[in-house]
Amino acid sequence: MRLALYVTCLVDLMRPSVGFASLRLLEEAGCEVIVPEGQTCCGQPAWSAGERATAEGLAKKAVVELETFDYVVIPSGSCADQLRNVYPQLFANDPEWGPRARALAGRAYELTSFLVDVLKVSAVPGAFDGSVTYHDSCKGLRGLGIKRQPRDLLQRVPGLALKEMGDCEECCGFGGAFSVKFGDVSTRIVDRKCDAIAGAGADAVVGGDLGCLMNIEGRLRRRGDETTRVLHIAEVLAGGDA
Repeated sequence: MRLALYVTCLVDLMRPSVGFASLRLLEEAGCEVIVPEGQTCCGQPAWSAGERATAEGLAKKAVVELETFDYVVIPSGSCADQLRNVYPQLFANDPEWGPRARALAGRAYELTSFLVDVLKVSAVPGAFDGSVTYHDSCKGLRGLGIKRQPRDLLQRVPGLALKEMGDCEECCGFGGAFSVKFGDVSTRIVDRKCDAIAGAGADAVVGGDLGCLMNIEGRLRRRGDETTRVLHIAEVLAGGDA
């Protein structure tokens, strides 16, 4: 199958290793992977801020660039939720763009969901000597129903022990612009998450959304935790020097 890897803004700008790890996973599974050079933001920040016109413009751009592929795979629950759930809402009453948005939505998948639910992979190339705890991001969990898929994959990683944290489904406090507009509230929320991570006693915290992971890592370091690794699940599954 021929698919597009939609790398997301944060991965592109902040941690490209997540994109390369995602590419390795998909190619190891036998996919022909294209990274469309013109891809930009999916429009989620604009949509969340109430900038509908901007969100629609970015959505149309994405539809044009991605609709010819068999699948679109995204290493982010929040961006995948935007393509799968928000794009059809944006163009619900548009006779031209509505059908195109719905068709793309049906072929857009978050990375772990694609690996488990579509490709049904039985092995991953990575290995991990230690324990991890998994943070369920809000959009992936509540918008896409992603819960078992990352855990199924982590259990296939040689050497890895999964230690569940308490309240693993609780928000980390990031929420995009929320963490900027309501910094004090966001800090109290992420402190609860950091307490849960510490309680799990794992070597690393793993998640599927880089925004959440950057927020968590920033707070862990400010609290004095310099040892707990913070990794995107693609980095763990693909292995390497992540």
